Amino acid sequence: MVAYACGTPLLTLRGGVNARSGHRSVVELNSIIATYGRGHQGSSPNQNYVPPLNNIALFRRDNHFCMYCGQRFSHGDLSRDHITPLSQGGADAWNNVITACKRCNNHKAGRTPEQSGMQLLAVPFTPTYAEYIYLQGRRVLTDQMEFLRAHFPRQSPLHQRLGITGPVIQMR
Repeated sequence: MVAYACGTPLLTLRGGVNARSGHRSVVELNSIIATYGRGHQGSSPNQNYVPPLNNIALFRRDNHFCMYCGQRFSHGDLSRDHITPLSQGGADAWNNVITACKRCNNHKAGRTPEQSGMQLLAVPFTPTYAEYIYLQGRRVLTDQMEFLRAHFPRQSPLHQRLGITGPVIQMR
């Protein structure tokens, strides 16, 4: 099932000795292992993949900045804001949600940014499969991060966000 392995070798497993050849089996486990077949969800990621929406990934996508006032906040001081409110027929989807501080979200209330006189600092986007893995915030080794970054779209705003501290206004 292993298609290829790359990255740093993490562990070497040594097995028994083959009775015929006299050789001992050895398996090296690398930090990146690609397999043939389908993922645990029954299909492999493709162009139509839409990752599940959650606040951890959303806040990381927007780099913990309020997309209205442009200030950076801790996780507990942020909220998910629907650009077109659910009460006005908006969807709970990546392209309709942004990170907002609680103050701005309360000021906007159940209105669109235009109706509330507020302006979005960036356009939301749906992350790809590789971007979503990064956004989940789990521990990712350096060589795994290089592998993921190589699979980000060329125009991904996440290229600029890795390792910066200021707000990023340029998004797709």
